[in-house]
Amino acid sequence: MTPNNSFLHNPIMSSLESYLRPALQTAQDALVTVVDSLQLRKDAPFSPNIPKELLESMPDLSGRLLLTFPWTKPRPVDPTQHSVWILDNTAYRVQPGQDKKVNKHKADPVVRVSPDEPLPPPQWEVEYVAAYFSRETCRDASHVIADIARLVGLARGSASEEECLGELKDKLDITPIKKRLEPFLNPILPRHTIRVNIGDVETQTLGPSTSSGISSDLLRLHFDAPAGTQLTTTADIDSPPCWAVPGRTVLAEPTGWGVISDIDDTIKITGTLSPVAVLKSTFIDTPTPVAGIPELYTDLVKLLADPIFFYLSGSPYNLYPFLRSFRKEHFPDGTMILRDASWQNLGGLISSLSVDVKTYKVDRLEKMHTWFPDRQFICIGDSTQKDPESYGEIARRHPGWIKAIYIRRVADENDIQGALDPDRNSNKRFETAFKGLDEKMWLVFDDADEVRRNVQLLTR
Repeated sequence: MTPNNSFLHNPIMSSLESYLRPALQTAQDALVTVVDSLQLRKDAPFSPNIPKELLESMPDLSGRLLLTFPWTKPRPVDPTQHSVWILDNTAYRVQPGQDKKVNKHKADPVVRVSPDEPLPPPQWEVEYVAAYFSRETCRDASHVIADIARLVGLARGSASEEECLGELKDKLDITPIKKRLEPFLNPILPRHTIRVNIGDVETQTLGPSTSSGISSDLLRLHFDAPAGTQLTTTADIDSPPCWAVPGRTVLAEPTGWGVISDIDDTIKITGTLSPVAVLKSTFIDTPTPVAGIPELYTDLVKLLADPIFFYLSGSPYNLYPFLRSFRKEHFPDGTMILRDASWQNLGGLISSLSVDVKTYKVDRLEKMHTWFPDRQFICIGDSTQKDPESYGEIARRHPGWIKAIYIRRVADENDIQGALDPDRNSNKRFETAFKGLDEKMWLVFDDADEVRRNVQLLTR
C-alpha cells in the first residue's frame, strides 16, 4: 500500500518549510562555528578572514561546513554521494638517508596492483592533495547567481531573484555559471578517506580529510621510472563516471630548471584590484590569458630545457577544475597550488586574493624548496598584490635558489583602490621588495618579450 504523503504538498506545510529552513540553517551554521572554529583554524591556517564590508555586500554561502565532532571516525568516501578531486602534483626522488615524515595507513597498506610482483624500495616521494565534497548542494544556486548578477551590473539592483535570472538569461547562458559556483555551494566533506590507484602500479590511501574538506599526504611510490614519466592517479573504486577528478603526477629529477608562476593577472586576466571584476572574470566571463604570456611560457619550455612548472595562486581550491581547465588550454602542465577556504561567504574569494597573501605564498615557496632545493627557479608574478614581496623574501632566505624574478606591471585602469595605494607600481615599492638582491636579478615588465630576452641571457 502506498503511504499518503499528500500533507507534504499542502500549501501550509510548504510555507512552513520555507520559513523554517533558513532558521534551521542559521542554527546549524552557528553550531558549526562554536564546535569547529578552532579546528578549522588549525586545519586551514591560510584561509583568510573576511572584512566586514565584504561580508555585508557579498553572497552568503551558508551550509558549506558540516558539523563534525572530534571523535568522529574516518570513513571511506561513497561514490554515490560524494565527489573527490585528486590534485596534480610533482614527485621528487627519495634521497639516500632522507628521513621525512611520510604518511602511513597501517590498516590500508601499499598494495601492488599486480600481486605476483614484489614491492620494490620507494624511489619517489610526492605530496598528494585531495578535496572532498558532498554531492548534495546546500542551497539553490539561483540565489547566489542573482546576487552576482546584481553586483556585476547584469541585473537591476532592485530586481527580484526571478527578475535577475530572467535578465541574465536574456544576455548569456547561465549553465557555465552554475558549474563554476557548484564547488562553492556543495558541502565540504570532513573525516573521509579514499583508496587510489597510482599509475596502475600500486594502491594507497589518501586522507582522512580535515574539517576544511582537504587531505594532504606525503607518500612514497614503490616503483622505479625515469624522470619525465607521467602517472595518472584515480579512485580505486568501481564507481559512476565523473565522481572523482583524477590527478596527474610528473616525476622530476632533483636538478634542472623550474618556473614558479602566479595565476591571477599574471597569466589570466582576473581584475584582482576590483571585487566586481573578480566576480565577473571568475563566474561570468570566458577566462582570458594575458596577452603574450602563453607564447612566452611555450618558449620557456625550450629555453629552460623542459622545466617543471608550479602555479602558485591565492585563489581558493574551489576553483581548481576551472583553473586547471584554463591552464590546460593555454599553458604547460604543472602543479597548481591553491589556498585554503573555510569561509561561508563569497567575500572569501576576494579576501583570498588580498588578505595575508605574502604569508601564505612564502609558506608554500618554502615547501617547494624542501622538494627541489638543488633546482634553479625563475619566478613570475604581477604587481597587483604581494608577488614582489613574496618572491623577494624567498630569494633572500635561500640565496642561489631563485635565479630571476619577473613582475608584470598591471595598469591602473581598473584599480578602484588606486587612491589608497598610489605606490603599487612605483620604483620605491620594487626596490624595497627586492632589497639585498642583485638588481640584475629582477625585472618589472610591460611586455612578455622583455622576459623572453632576459631568460635568453640568463641561460647562455
